[in-house]
Amino acid sequence: MAAVPIKFSAKPKPRPTPAPSAFLPMSRAEMDARGWDELDVLIITGDAYVDHPSFGAAMIGRVLEALGLRVGIIAQPDWTRAESIQVMGTPRLFVGVTAGNLDSMLSNYTAARHKRKDDVYSAGGVPGKRPNHAAVVYTQMSRRAFPGVPVVLGGMEASMRRVAHYDYWEDKLKPSIMADAKADVLVYGMGELAAREIVKRLQAGNKDFSGIRGTALFLGSKATAAADFSDCIMLPSWEELQADKSHLMRLTKVVEAQQTPYSGRRLVQMHGNRALLQEPPAFPVDGPDLDALYELPFVRLSHPSYTEPVPGFATIKDSIIVSRGCPGGCTFCGLGFHQGKFLSSRSVDSVMKEIRKLTESDTFRGTVSDLGGPTANLYGAKNGHAEECKKCHRPSCLWPTICPVFSIDEKAGIDLLRGSRSQPGVKHVFVQSGIRMDVALRTPEYMKELVQNHVSGHMKVAPEHMHPDVLRRMRKPAGDFPAFMEKFFELSEDAGKEQYLVPYFISSFPGCTEKEMGAVEQFLKEEKWNLQQVQDFIPLPMTGSAAMYVTGLDINTGKPIPVVRNAGDRERQKRMLRPNPANQARTCGSRSDAPQMDTVD
Repeated sequence: MAAVPIKFSAKPKPRPTPAPSAFLPMSRAEMDARGWDELDVLIITGDAYVDHPSFGAAMIGRVLEALGLRVGIIAQPDWTRAESIQVMGTPRLFVGVTAGNLDSMLSNYTAARHKRKDDVYSAGGVPGKRPNHAAVVYTQMSRRAFPGVPVVLGGMEASMRRVAHYDYWEDKLKPSIMADAKADVLVYGMGELAAREIVKRLQAGNKDFSGIRGTALFLGSKATAAADFSDCIMLPSWEELQADKSHLMRLTKVVEAQQTPYSGRRLVQMHGNRALLQEPPAFPVDGPDLDALYELPFVRLSHPSYTEPVPGFATIKDSIIVSRGCPGGCTFCGLGFHQGKFLSSRSVDSVMKEIRKLTESDTFRGTVSDLGGPTANLYGAKNGHAEECKKCHRPSCLWPTICPVFSIDEKAGIDLLRGSRSQPGVKHVFVQSGIRMDVALRTPEYMKELVQNHVSGHMKVAPEHMHPDVLRRMRKPAGDFPAFMEKFFELSEDAGKEQYLVPYFISSFPGCTEKEMGAVEQFLKEEKWNLQQVQDFIPLPMTGSAAMYVTGLDINTGKPIPVVRNAGDRERQKRMLRPNPANQARTCGSRSDAPQMDTVD
């Protein structure tokens, strides 16, 4: 079944200092300036409003605007007052709710369950601008503020909590977010196709949201009793999970296996006498339709009402998204559940057009900070293109080995890099997004192009661990990092450049004790390497690593594994990776890195 084309009209109007009218309105005054007396759609987000395609609320807002709708945004409302979301009146079609680019609990708390001191998606980095479980809070607010208006729940938090899941910060299992939020429909994944279909139905006076790909409904008891679930896969129920947490492993593996639009089936999870009904995923947006999304008239700035910068935007304001989807299936990551495992890439022409637009900005200083996506060197790669792909339920195309059907297009990546740095007004183009080292080693010409022309001096890489058993549970390849490292330094020396690798490792992963962490510690000692980043493990909702953390079972074998849970044991693993004063910075050819470790939660 082919993806339904999306036709969007994209007519960017770059201006040096955009007026508020260039943004989607955030106030009644901005509505009045446009001559609007009513919104069609109101979007509520837990992030500051940044009109950039990296921000989900902005992307969906521009998609709906391109359909001819009047769209307004309320960013980080006062959740103690329903009036804070009523400033632009009642929307005609629906209220869209998202917690923001991250799960709100991850935004608010560290791996040690301490309150974060800043929020990179708030102006000035000010914490406390979004509530815990923001998607639920905003949905309940919308119900009270706009009785009878449909509420559509979406974003990362909704995607990753759409079925019963484990919440690390509360240290307990929780039902589907729909059981608490009471939204009319949940949209999981990137959302453009589902949003378009929802609008089409509502404009026709139809409030039945059943059968829309990439959505989930929480049926009432009568609808559940009348429903035919004969073509569905029944997940472990909420009651079964409460009685025996080991069911979380089966739940996770089934949801993951059905995360394919080509052969995925509908899923049902009972919560008492009510059913959570999840439709198969939406097809990925690709080709000209993907280009059109990123050519919508984004201002690429934070809203002028903010007097301080939004830190999360500052890091990506001069970056370009070139692809979507992640085929890696890493058990600690939620990208495969949200963006999907099937890749789609923009055309080189579309990317060059966006770079030329970027160079017109008053703030651009000649450096494109990143050409990336979930995995930068998978630009142009393909999966889902062959019949074998359409029947496949394997969670990863790259592990335990790269699938023979997986198509790697080395030339496309090289053309992208060369074309980008040849654009007028561009001095440097860097790649800062993650690199799949196993793929890089299979594409020597691309790797040469990348290392010798597109590294800012430091390249981020994610070996994650050095012990093969832990890497297996992560679904990460073992043994590629040393080979990649040698090639990186060899190519850097050939180019006459002193460049460094910035690796990061995960501590306290399920199945990792101090014994296994010793493999990383020993590697760092041998290489005389001081780390810049260590990620203290957080079991994110619905991921395979969360299932291992809760059940104490290996996701691959089902056998018991040790799990580090208490703060003291976790701290000891982090201490094993702290800087060694004896490790002095040396040249790139000696494989050492100058920066000191910054522990990242």
